[in-house]
Amino acid sequence: MNHPPPPRRRLLAAIAAFAVLLGGVALAPAAHAADRGTGFGTWAALSRTGWHGSMKVGDVHTYCIHPGLPVAVGPTTAHGTTATVNGLSPQQLVSINHLVTTYGQTDDPVQAASVGWAVKAIADLDTTLHSWGYTGNDLAGAINHIMQRASPENSAAIQERTLRYLAEAQAVPVPRPGGTLSLSTRADDPTRGALSVDVDPAATGTLRLEGAVFADSGSAERRDVRGGGVFEIIAPPPANGEARPYIVKATGGFVLRSAAVGFYSTPGQQESAGPAEPTRFTLSATDSAPRPVRFSPRIATTATIDGGAFIDAVSISASEGVWPRREDGSLVVIRATADIYRTGSFPAEAPQVPAGLKPVATLELRTDPASGAGTYTVTSPALPGPGVYTAVWRVTRDEQDAATAPHLPTGYRWQERFASPTQTQQLVPPPPRDVPPPPAPTPRPPTPTPTPPPSATPTPPPPPPAAPAALAATGQDGAAVAGVGGIAGVMLAAGLIALVVARRRSTPRH
Repeated sequence: MNHPPPPRRRLLAAIAAFAVLLGGVALAPAAHAADRGTGFGTWAALSRTGWHGSMKVGDVHTYCIHPGLPVAVGPTTAHGTTATVNGLSPQQLVSINHLVTTYGQTDDPVQAASVGWAVKAIADLDTTLHSWGYTGNDLAGAINHIMQRASPENSAAIQERTLRYLAEAQAVPVPRPGGTLSLSTRADDPTRGALSVDVDPAATGTLRLEGAVFADSGSAERRDVRGGGVFEIIAPPPANGEARPYIVKATGGFVLRSAAVGFYSTPGQQESAGPAEPTRFTLSATDSAPRPVRFSPRIATTATIDGGAFIDAVSISASEGVWPRREDGSLVVIRATADIYRTGSFPAEAPQVPAGLKPVATLELRTDPASGAGTYTVTSPALPGPGVYTAVWRVTRDEQDAATAPHLPTGYRWQERFASPTQTQQLVPPPPRDVPPPPAPTPRPPTPTPTPPPSATPTPPPPPPAAPAALAATGQDGAAVAGVGGIAGVMLAAGLIALVVARRRSTPRH
């Protein structure tokens, strides 16, 4: 005989059994009894007319995908979205999903019955045609064969709508999950470009840009994008002032109807399909190459002529106020050149160099990668001779290094006006070279000349006495004349004595 186990053993067994039960509940999908949905016929596992419409599991209308099995009136399990059901192909699955999603969630019995017939025809046409004793091969005939018993007044409408739904569903292409986004840059303007979207035409989604905006809206986001397309974008340089090459990024999140169904099963009874969760996917893209920051160099110049050479102080700057950098952080190097022209007189200022005027020298500068903008001094070789000289500076894209050219607009050319006042200088001829006069003798200091010694002069004899008649003529008497003559004699004698004494003093003695 059998005896019950001891109380302790009974308790352990009960706990173990309860644990197994809980584990089974946790692992198994939830099961709910299917309810009568919308349609016509008899809601029973087996009946003479069957059920033609939806079976409702919770809030979802589902439709038979296994013709010939009894109606699912027992506990029904929801297995979620699946793409592998009874060997159905992706085309069958997407067609069924289209019908149960687009038309199947309805309370209209004619519409629900039409969806039910179309779904069964897609899943298994042969069984659908002949499950109820119909011997032909016409779907409309099979529908009429049954609906004459279930709802004869709606038979024609159900036939017409079923065939229309079936044709529509079979024309739905198998979806293509995924795709590509690609960014492009216009060769003539790196701030312009496009975002190309290649996804299934039935996909819908949202696009987002980083570092750019859509040209038509000015927004970095675009919603309700349907299928592919090409969207123009504007990508200005970042406003951080670094002026380095930059990149644009794009992302897109898309939703697409699945080649799958929401799968429901009832043990020993019908299997049914409801709407499948849509396929969701995300795409992204990044510029294939950094976008260069473009700018427009400008030059201001002041020229002089010194030592027979043309000397130019060249100030170069960016019109935009920002001098771009390369990816390594160094400043873009600009090459500027100038042709020097010679004329016989001061030429008139003009936008272009006069035709036929040939340069006599060329100047060139390359900006410093450490400083970029600034003033550079450039000196020409010796000028060929007197005349009026003017320099015309230019900066062109075609004359730049390969690393610099992308930073200038396509076809960029900047050039000074001819004969600008700050660039026009005259080299005057030197004075004429005449034969110079002989140099003047160097003056010498004067040599003192010695005074010659006085020579002895004999004392003249006294004059003879004058005749009395002559004395009377002068108005003086003879005695007065004799007195004057005496004085003169004395003075002459004293002078001779002094001369003799002086000569003796000056004569060296031995």
